[in-house]
Amino acid sequence: MLQSGANRRVLDVGAAHGYLAAALRDRRFHVTGIEANPDLAREAAQHCDELLVADLDEPLPDFNERFDVVLFGDVLEHLKNPMDVLVSLNRNLKPDGIVIVSLPNIANLYVRLHLLMGRFDYQERGILDRSHLRFFTRKTFRELLDDAGLEVMQLTATPIPLPLIVPRRYHGKLLALVHAFNNWMAVHWATLFGYQLIAVARKRSTG
Repeated sequence: MLQSGANRRVLDVGAAHGYLAAALRDRRFHVTGIEANPDLAREAAQHCDELLVADLDEPLPDFNERFDVVLFGDVLEHLKNPMDVLVSLNRNLKPDGIVIVSLPNIANLYVRLHLLMGRFDYQERGILDRSHLRFFTRKTFRELLDDAGLEVMQLTATPIPLPLIVPRRYHGKLLALVHAFNNWMAVHWATLFGYQLIAVARKRSTG
């Protein structure tokens, strides 16, 4: 979705360790990061051109610059008021800029099967990460973006990351084949098989 940066400006909302910022800078983007956790912010600062330590659940200042991309990478589900954050930070978007948002799909088959068994157990990571405060399906994700004044240009999904879950001793051609099929299902049936939902959007025209 983001290839060569050519010094375009990205606002990385919830920069965490700065892994995504590092990848963006490798592609020649100018990266401004926001991170609430001071320890993570120190790590992220090594990979950002600028880093703001700020709690996203508190009022956020306007920036002195406008961005070509505002990126919300797996952050909105951690917030008390994701709508407020979307609207506030998108004010810093250039007229022709884009917003990229990723978040977990609570309607994934894995979660549905667990609900059928009467289970909704929080975990250390993944869709049911214990730090998640908000949950979204594909439908409610679209509604969130629409209510924030955004027009969705592309909406896709990623599969359950089997290579990260399955022990390395089982990696090989069979897992690669299963994961390829897993990816095809996620893309073509995101509602049920999507693990992470990803949207590319722009500000809706008021004209």
